[in-house]
Amino acid sequence: MSDNRLLEREPELRAVDEALHALTGLRDAGRPAARRGGVLAVAGHAGFGKTTLLAHVRDRAAALGCTVLFARGGDQEQRVAFHVARQLLQPRLARYGEEELHRTLGGWYGIVGPALGLTDGSGGAPPDPQGLADGLDWVLTHLATHRAPLVLVLDDAHWADAESLGWLTSFAPRAEELPMLIVAAYRPEELPDHAEAFRALPGRAGHRPLGLEPLTAPAVAELVRARIGPEADDAFCRECWAVTAGNPFEAVELTARVRDRALRPDESSAHLLRDLAAAAKGSGLARRLERLGTSTVRFAWACAVLGTEIAPPLAAAVAGMGTEEALDAADRLRAARILTGADTLQFVHPLIATAVYRAIPDAVRVALHGQAAWCVVDRGAGACAAARHLLETHPEADPWVVRQLREAARETLRAGAPDTARSYLDRALREPPPPEERAAVLYELGCSSTLTEPATTVNHLRAALDEAGSDPELRNAIVYRLSQTLAHADRLVEASEVVAQGARTVTDARSRLRMRAEQFMWDAFRADEPDSPARSRRLTLLADRLSGRDLTERYIIGLRAWDATLRAEPAETAVGHAERALRGGLDWADGERGFEVPILAALAFMYADRPGRTEELFAEGIAAFERQGWRGAHLSFGYTLLGYVRYRRGRLHEAEDFTRDGLALAERVGRHTPAQWYAVAILIEVLLARGRPGEAARLAEEYDFREPRPVAVVFPDAQTVYGELLLATGESGQAAVHLAAAGRRLSRRGIRNPSWCPWQLRLAQAELPDAPERALRHAREGLAAARQYGAPSAIGQALRTTAHVSPPAERPKLLQEAVEHLERSPAGYELALALVEHATALRAAGQPCEAAEQLYRGLEGALDCGADGLAERARGELAAAGLRPRRLRTTATDTLSAQERAAAERAARAMPHQRIAAELDTDERTVALLLSAVYRKVGTDPAGLAQALAPAP
Repeated sequence: MSDNRLLEREPELRAVDEALHALTGLRDAGRPAARRGGVLAVAGHAGFGKTTLLAHVRDRAAALGCTVLFARGGDQEQRVAFHVARQLLQPRLARYGEEELHRTLGGWYGIVGPALGLTDGSGGAPPDPQGLADGLDWVLTHLATHRAPLVLVLDDAHWADAESLGWLTSFAPRAEELPMLIVAAYRPEELPDHAEAFRALPGRAGHRPLGLEPLTAPAVAELVRARIGPEADDAFCRECWAVTAGNPFEAVELTARVRDRALRPDESSAHLLRDLAAAAKGSGLARRLERLGTSTVRFAWACAVLGTEIAPPLAAAVAGMGTEEALDAADRLRAARILTGADTLQFVHPLIATAVYRAIPDAVRVALHGQAAWCVVDRGAGACAAARHLLETHPEADPWVVRQLREAARETLRAGAPDTARSYLDRALREPPPPEERAAVLYELGCSSTLTEPATTVNHLRAALDEAGSDPELRNAIVYRLSQTLAHADRLVEASEVVAQGARTVTDARSRLRMRAEQFMWDAFRADEPDSPARSRRLTLLADRLSGRDLTERYIIGLRAWDATLRAEPAETAVGHAERALRGGLDWADGERGFEVPILAALAFMYADRPGRTEELFAEGIAAFERQGWRGAHLSFGYTLLGYVRYRRGRLHEAEDFTRDGLALAERVGRHTPAQWYAVAILIEVLLARGRPGEAARLAEEYDFREPRPVAVVFPDAQTVYGELLLATGESGQAAVHLAAAGRRLSRRGIRNPSWCPWQLRLAQAELPDAPERALRHAREGLAAARQYGAPSAIGQALRTTAHVSPPAERPKLLQEAVEHLERSPAGYELALALVEHATALRAAGQPCEAAEQLYRGLEGALDCGADGLAERARGELAAAGLRPRRLRTTATDTLSAQERAAAERAARAMPHQRIAAELDTDERTVALLLSAVYRKVGTDPAGLAQALAPAP
């Protein structure tokens, strides 16, 4: 073999060449083939040649025209967030100018920039870890596609920082789909606990990692003779193999010692080899280092503390040495094969770096880390560079240390690494900080763990509140964050109590108003609120006298809009308050306020039959989440509820897609979280509407969609959805039990809007077989509430249910009225359902001609909606009536036809149907059908038509 550093590595080299040929699409003979990426893992103990093999990979990849990204984990840098990610990506991106970088990264600039050290991240809320991982995925995918073929090489992966290793582990499976090869080497016995997923990562086509074995005696003999000379005899070579146990690094170092000592490479010197081998590692290396002199030892220790890519002037400063003395020490260490490099120093091998670091006496090591922290800050490297050193020092109540650690935590949090930020603040707390700063440190510590450890966050914030003293701004910030954290942990009672207590003690009027707003919000989500009507009255009195001059007032007005929706006040009342709340704006991505009220204000439009307006607001909100890098629970709620809006409009295909996307994001947040409850409940409703109750039941089983349910109010109401599922699967008795329980719970709180939760209507259906009179009473109560609210879709749905439980003779009239209301709504699925049921009732009443037209319209609507079960039912009704299917029209597009637009523009000016018909030279029924299509396409009812048709500002 031409390169004796790679002795006995033929299988590994073949695997490397095979992977590179698959990546480049070239065979050995230069013949083109299909390109294929993948993962190649190399596992082996220290000194077994992993680094040498990876150097071969890099050289071979470069020779084949590949773009090569390289990084190495460092023993001293394991707690530096994104240290490996920066090594990989920063060199490629740092060469861009600011404008080009903005253009290349687009919306990801502000998200990945701080993590990669390209921007400072100031001025914005930090991204969540999942959003940052998505951004890094995008950057790496962009490089893989624009700089293909790409080879990513990671050495010493066992020392990679947790953030980088976690990201690469999650990304690695995608390499198969890209023109990209990931090659990673690690020591299996040194992988940390958090790297178990990396250990389980399959290599190419599911192969195990390439395991490097010790060299055999013949291979060590070949290595020895190549480095010492052919005169090395068999006994000498055999002893070299024995004392190094076939470790390639130790064998190479041993040959260097032999040359230095000018030993005869024969049996007469063999007895000296064991001592020489010991000098290359551990205590032997330490003794060899001591022989180089005190100043050299001190310089080597400073280099070991600094880690990798060591700047000689910095190492000199840490060692407390002058320039000339440091240069001499570096020369001696290079001659001793301990260091290599000139402008930037590196240890010859990680084993040497580890041995030197471990040889530093404990007290000296702590002092050197403290000196290193001062030096890196003094040279402008920043608090993050100092923080990893400060973690190794002993607490001394030093305010400078606390300042550096707090600043490092802020920078790290902005970069999207809350776990690392928390470790810095934990250490700052142990320093300890001055008494006047302790509450602030506890508050920052709580903020850093919000996304990952809410229970820990609560403890820190409660402690911070106890120690906040007289600083009102800090106390208020702690109260807001504590209540928000408690609420997101489904501890709404405590969340409400925290802001209530804060409001009683705060002296500033605007702060008190904001705390009242927060209390109103958390109480609105409490399923066990003791006196909901009283809270509603207080909210009404307060909101009606506010002008909306600032965000707090607009939040209160937005909550008033939601309260009006739940209590079935007239829809126009709810919409009016929602519009008032939106004047001046509601920021969905305000990290201090939360996204709940903007979502509630947007949904008030949906329940009032203005889903088009809701979708506009959701599009803005989701864009704000994505700009901020919030791709966990925030984005899950956004997609899930957007799916719910599409469901309400009858766009069931799109509703299912959006809701499944939301559920996938919720899976990344965690099981049994509010985000998952929302997604599962909405997806069950969508599947039931599409006629797939069996699939809905399996989904409920998979996600344990049953008691205990969240304390927070979720929508659609989880217990009601479960009752609907039982009803759809033929368990009407059990359905009635759950629906009645939901009704008792909601009625106590004054929630009676069937547009928000149709529990009465579903209970009527469930009770029909056993208690028809009670069923009719429930349906009529639901209809009365729907008429009070006034949304056409709510009235139409309630009329359809009332018809279902009424005597047969009354059904055609009720269903005709239901169709008329639904034709004035954007609810496409509900209209199709009412049309089919109306047709069924007409046919039963002996009116086949009228039934036929409704059936055809119902079938068309069902197909447009994606309601496959309803479409099959409509076809069955057509067949039973002896009617042939005809060519179906489609209204699935959002584009208005010329005739629809003409009718819509006139209706928006409040022109009566009779006059519209005269101007369009048609009849009133045609006008009604044209406008019905308009309401579904535009996403509004008649009251909102003018606003929906107005050009965008």
